[in-house]
Amino acid sequence: MRALVTGDRGFLGRHFRAELEARGWDVHGCDNDDAGPEVTDCRNLFQYWDTAWMAPGAPHIDLVVHCAAVVGGRATIDGSPLETAVNLELDAAMFRWAARAKPGRVLYISSSAAYPVENQTESAARFRLHSIDPYGLRLSESDLLAPYGSGHPSGTRPVHTPDQVYGWSKVMGEVLAARLREAGVPVTVVRPFSGYGHDQSPDYPFRAFLDRAVRREDPFRLWCGDCTRDFIHVDDLVKGALAVVESGTERPVNLATGRGTSFLELAAMVCDAVGYAPEIIPDPAAPAGVAYRVGDPEWLHQIYVPAVDLELGIRRSLDQMGVAT
Repeated sequence: MRALVTGDRGFLGRHFRAELEARGWDVHGCDNDDAGPEVTDCRNLFQYWDTAWMAPGAPHIDLVVHCAAVVGGRATIDGSPLETAVNLELDAAMFRWAARAKPGRVLYISSSAAYPVENQTESAARFRLHSIDPYGLRLSESDLLAPYGSGHPSGTRPVHTPDQVYGWSKVMGEVLAARLREAGVPVTVVRPFSGYGHDQSPDYPFRAFLDRAVRREDPFRLWCGDCTRDFIHVDDLVKGALAVVESGTERPVNLATGRGTSFLELAAMVCDAVGYAPEIIPDPAAPAGVAYRVGDPEWLHQIYVPAVDLELGIRRSLDQMGVAT
């Protein structure tokens, strides 16, 4: 079985590649053109395959895992939003190629950033927490009314406001995924929440907090102490996504745990694992994003149940960094 992992030098792409290779797949990779001169740019690779690999007898790709994207954490999403606009180009190039090459299946890595930001404010969280539905606080797949088919008279359904340009690009990626599916190529769409692991960039809270705790910073400074996220370990994210692929479902699926953890709570947990108790000081001026982003894992649990809780994930990450816990 042959797979193509786009963005294979990035955090998710590295882990998808490693997991597929461990399962015996023949894995090809490409990345963004800024990943280094020795890296094959995905857009150039798609052009090459159009001219050289589309001939009779050319290698067939059984699975495309499309991770290639510019994210850069909150600082990029909020501070330099146009940098994430390249994701539209990357997605368009991949989907155009897939429509011609007809791979066995495409796994499109969308994002929880595609969900409406108006459902993720402090007031929305409080309202949903006290609603009749005890799980109304969590974002469910139906909260994003994206155009999955032509049942609506206009061919689309209404979409609320996603999180910045990055969120909009993921909504459009899901639109393109639906169109590719209509063209006869099976497509799986997953919406990861806050994936984390020891080898993540320090642009993201989890790795940044680990580094500060290892240095035993005191005071321990962080951004947006009350901001709450759904942290899912990268092993569960990858295995969950591949389980969704194997299930053959055509609907988007959250990759989430359903557990909300504030940045203040995460910082305290990391410091406790390292063995010290600093003063934790939030910085209200730092980029924060939405107030409350936690996913409903009900659909995922029908296919895969995450195995690494946050406490275990913290200990495992510190061990992998060579820090005794």
